[in-house]
Amino acid sequence: MIEVENLEAGYGEVPVLREVSLRLAANETVAVIGANGAGKSTLVGVLCGLVPARAGRIVLGGTDVTRLAAHQRVRRGIGVVLEGRHLFGPMSARQHFTLGTLKARVTQEGEQRFGIDDVLALFPFLRERLDDPVELMSGGEQQMVALGRALLLQPRLLILDEPSTGLSPLVVKQIMGTIGALRARGMGILLVEQNVALAAEVADRAYVLSVGRVAHEVHKGEWERFLADDRLVNTYLGG
Repeated sequence: MIEVENLEAGYGEVPVLREVSLRLAANETVAVIGANGAGKSTLVGVLCGLVPARAGRIVLGGTDVTRLAAHQRVRRGIGVVLEGRHLFGPMSARQHFTLGTLKARVTQEGEQRFGIDDVLALFPFLRERLDDPVELMSGGEQQMVALGRALLLQPRLLILDEPSTGLSPLVVKQIMGTIGALRARGMGILLVEQNVALAAEVADRAYVLSVGRVAHEVHKGEWERFLADDRLVNTYLGG
């Protein structure tokens, strides 16, 4: 679904990502894990078109999207929930969902489409709060609104940037359960997460980012061995 080859990016004269390569197939959940400052959020920015790549390629479904603007990548099938959610406080959940439908990718015949009813089936707590301003909602409810808005864009690839930040364990469990439901619908998911134990619960495999480089890859079936290796965990994740 997506292949990233030798990606380099930074801010001004400061390099952040160096020769980052990764891949993700449809129906697959892949995690990018790493300590604070590893370059995870910069990687998200480059993949969704908010940060320009200095070198390398991003290929989505066989098409090179490296130079496409953010809105063009949405049309190609990349949806993202950024860290901090980036919602409009005075607007209601319903209005956010309407924005998602207005900017949605045109799906192909036979593809499953997400509608507002599908979002509410995933997050039934929002049924009674559809018309409330999101600024009056809890952090967990806001995260559900942000995720619902992204799903209504009809993404083939969904990128989640630190989705557990600031949420209660119960809400985190609900969000992680949603990831499993989305994968069952054929969606590829890139989970960018500092909480490695959480990533291990839902991701098939992972890339460990350290100082802007992919320092290690956790292959399918290797999570238990990786987490038991104190040397790796302490070196790349800070213990």
